[in-house]
Amino acid sequence: MYADAWKRLKRHRVAMVSLVFLLLLSLVAAAAPLVTSFSYFEQNADHALLFPNAMYWFGTDSLGRDLFSRLIYGARISLAVGFFTAIFSLFIGTIYGAIAGFLGGRVDTVMMRTADVLNALPSLLVTVLLMLVVGRGPFGIFLALGIVGWVGEARLVRGQVLQAKEMLYVEAARSLGLRSGRILFQHILPNIMGPVVISLTFGIPQNIMAESFLSFVGLGIEPPYASWGTLANEGWRAYRTYPYLIFFPGIVLFFTILAFNFVGDGLRDALDPQSKRTS
Repeated sequence: MYADAWKRLKRHRVAMVSLVFLLLLSLVAAAAPLVTSFSYFEQNADHALLFPNAMYWFGTDSLGRDLFSRLIYGARISLAVGFFTAIFSLFIGTIYGAIAGFLGGRVDTVMMRTADVLNALPSLLVTVLLMLVVGRGPFGIFLALGIVGWVGEARLVRGQVLQAKEMLYVEAARSLGLRSGRILFQHILPNIMGPVVISLTFGIPQNIMAESFLSFVGLGIEPPYASWGTLANEGWRAYRTYPYLIFFPGIVLFFTILAFNFVGDGLRDALDPQSKRTS
């Protein structure tokens, strides 16, 4: 099944180009010390607020720091928060939703009503409160966004498990005397991984945007660390005089979010060809 899905995905040119872009961006971020000539915190007051030139490809900020280096190092934080937060939310939501959907009855009712209560809380307020407790560093944002974002994943997995319970292969496993836990984790979950993977692909850009927004309004990553949100915050203050300070972080963030969404569309069409939209 997955081999056929990969073949269909390769025919999705926009998704493949987006995937290559994201892989290259991740490699560049991982190899930041080898790619950049300056450190993200290295200051040079004599070179403050220089427009893009041969030495500073994206210009410098008010403290003389190389904007290109800060963008590359910022990609480390933004991509890491987006990816690991999505994984964390998916793990909690998958376990929670799978148990609720498989057991059903009162257990399902209690678990999902609890999820409804958590979902009714203002996510931004809960995120900020959790960050005040844990801290405003990358780990604090990761934990806060992960705790807030798992409810949607739980709903998705629960719905998939409810459908899978009625399938013939589950009935066959029960007739063979397999335990409930084995049926759930070895038979049902592997067969519903398609929608789960698609949800993960769309969850990563959502978390990147959430981190960028929090950092943009001053509630996220603290200096001297840099993320795309903090860079956009710094650039916003001087966008009339030095527009490049917000242009480069904004354009990188825009294309990254767009690429993740294209990859998600491609995966959805590849894993479920019947849902493919005609254009």
